[in-house]
This record gives sequence, C-alpha cells and structure tokens, in this order.
Amino acid sequence: MTGSAAIIGGSQGFRTVQKLSDTDRFDPIETPFGFSPPIHRLKSKGNDIFYLSRHGETGYTVSAPYVNYRANIWALKELGVSRIIAWSGPGAIDPSLPIGDILVPDDLIDETKGRAATFFDGLGIGFIRQNPVFCPTLSMNLREAIISRQGHCRTSDVYVCTQGPRLETRAEIRKFASYGATLVGMTLIPEAFLAKELEMCYCPVCYITNYAEGVIERTYKPGELFEGLLANNEKDRVDAAVEALPEIALQAISDEFESKCKCNLSMERYRRRGDIGDDWRTWILKP
Repeated sequence: MTGSAAIIGGSQGFRTVQKLSDTDRFDPIETPFGFSPPIHRLKSKGNDIFYLSRHGETGYTVSAPYVNYRANIWALKELGVSRIIAWSGPGAIDPSLPIGDILVPDDLIDETKGRAATFFDGLGIGFIRQNPVFCPTLSMNLREAIISRQGHCRTSDVYVCTQGPRLETRAEIRKFASYGATLVGMTLIPEAFLAKELEMCYCPVCYITNYAEGVIERTYKPGELFEGLLANNEKDRVDAAVEALPEIALQAISDEFESKCKCNLSMERYRRRGDIGDDWRTWILKP
C-alpha cells in the first residue's frame, strides 16, 4: 500500500506515543477549512507515521463537537497520508463489555447535530456507499495486534456517535440499545466519512472507558471523572488500555500486508463520469 500512515488520538495518547518514538513537529497546516492542530511525525520500523491530537496536546482543550474534523483530515491528506487509525474511548452500552477492553467496532450510527460532515458543500457529489464503513484491511491488522496483547478482540460492535459535549441520558441509551448500538462516543463522526470522501483508509480502535448511563447503576459523585460512571477500581484498567494503544496502532499500521480494500476508489464513480479529476484538492468549492 502506498502513502504514509497516521494515528488520530488525544493528548493522553500523545504522551504515550512519545515514549515509543522520537518525534518531529509540524506547525498547524492551513487548509481551505481552517488550520489543523500541530502534527507530529514518528518513526516506526523505518516508516514515517504522523500523529494528530484531536483535543489538544497539553490537555482536553477542544471538545468533540468543536474539533475541526475537515481541517484535520485535509491536513493529513496534504502530508501524503493514505491510511488512518483513530482511537476513541467510548462508553459501553453492552454490559458484558469489561472496562478497559480494547476492540475494533464494525459500524456507526450518527446522532450528531450540525457538524460539518462533508467536503462537498454545494456540490452534486459525495453519494458514497457506507458498507464497509471502516477499512477492512486496517480492521484485520488491528484485530491481530489486539489479540496478540489481550488474547481476544471483538469486531462486531456498533458505535453510536452523539453530539456532546454532555453525556447521554438513560432514555437515550435505551434508545441507542434498541438500535443495536453497543458503544457510545463522540469522536468518530464525521471523521470516518471525511476520510472516505478523500479516498483514505480509516479504522478506529476503541477502549472502554465506562458504562453508559443506566447500564449499571452508579452513584452520582460531583467532581469525579464522568461524575461517578467510572468506579475507582476501574481507572487502572482504562489507564492500562491507553498505554497499550500506541503499540497496537503502530503494529497494525507498520506491518506489511496486502491491501484487500477499495478505500482508494470511493470516488471512482465521479472520476469516471468526469465530475472530478486526479487532483483531490480541486474536488471542493473554495469556502
């Protein structure tokens, strides 16, 4: 597979990545949709791998609804990235999921509101099939990397993405469960859809941070993380999962594999029809 690879994570993830690799820092990249955050270049097995923190490098400074997803994906494409592993820490709607478990979801439900979800504003393109939602080759590699560390890996979970920044109500979680959702988070949409629009491979890796509201009854505790949805004895398992994520992502992204996906052809219908050319930068209307 040609092109570079990237990891999208958070500030806590960046600190763990720094332990594994020397990094070079790129200043924020200007895009038609604003500036990206700083992007770092890592070295892994002789390969260049880029790292972008969604929420900030020195703390949680940008919450999920306000991340500039279009600038982030565009900037990675400018750097020559063709495949992205994105990590996310959703809550579990399925009570059988243990806190700290690491898995690869299989599908998405969009419950966001008003996020800039396409590069193709005002255009007649972008009707793209969403099955598979995630790159099957990256999914396979992540599964193998996770199994090598924790001995198992679920790959059939459905992630419902909510608007945030607030957490969900009990009634909302019951509704999502009736849809078949087993995970709830705030970060994978529109990231996954934007990557597909620019013909990039994209797959998330998730670690379970807490049980969603009402799944397991927890006392409200003001001032604590998630106000008590995460029990004190579960925090160490979440921290261990975060520590493991960089090595899992780097293994999945660095290993040689034969691509069996068609992610780089998601816009082929428009290319054949003459609506777009080879230069992806010309596919949009300039804001």
